[in-house]
Amino acid sequence: MAYRKTPAEARRLEAAREHLVGRAAEVVAEVGWAQASVTAVADAAGIAAGSVYQHFSSKSALAVEVFRRAARREVKVLGEVLAGDGDAAERLRRGVEVFARRALENQGLAHALLAAPAEPAVGAERLAFRRRYRELFAAVIEEGVTAGLLPAQDPETTAAALTGAVGEVLVYPLSASAAHDAELLVARLTAVALRCAGAAP
Repeated sequence: MAYRKTPAEARRLEAAREHLVGRAAEVVAEVGWAQASVTAVADAAGIAAGSVYQHFSSKSALAVEVFRRAARREVKVLGEVLAGDGDAAERLRRGVEVFARRALENQGLAHALLAAPAEPAVGAERLAFRRRYRELFAAVIEEGVTAGLLPAQDPETTAAALTGAVGEVLVYPLSASAAHDAELLVARLTAVALRCAGAAP
């Protein structure tokens, strides 16, 4: 008869896995994907390096899980803002503002999600989540066009340009140690986003 974990054992393993993923995210935010070795993550989690493999088959599998969880949170927040109160142009501005502020408040993890060099498996996840961001922006832009608030345009193309612009504008401030004016950066970025969609800033 195959051994089955007891409910208590299953809960313990799940808690250990959650703890490991949380510590891994902190390590990635601090040193990036390349330096977030299994040993570094294990040390942060207070476990032996070999114990990591009880939960994940490889460093790549752990990195993908860290990325997915962090990116899902950001997509969820952006989706809620873009579906919130106000007209389409207002929600578009607010979505870009919230995205930028959250990134600037957690620079290390945001840089890892947006641009830090990563292994192919994480790169593939990054592309998938960029598509999701584009879909969210495209939906609100299409709504704005239908309502006559935004000029006629291809929402998918504008959303792709907007997603790329937001990421590119944030990359240097997120990766540089030099001080920057977060409020000015957010204001400029939201203005660019509105112009990109054809709305007056």
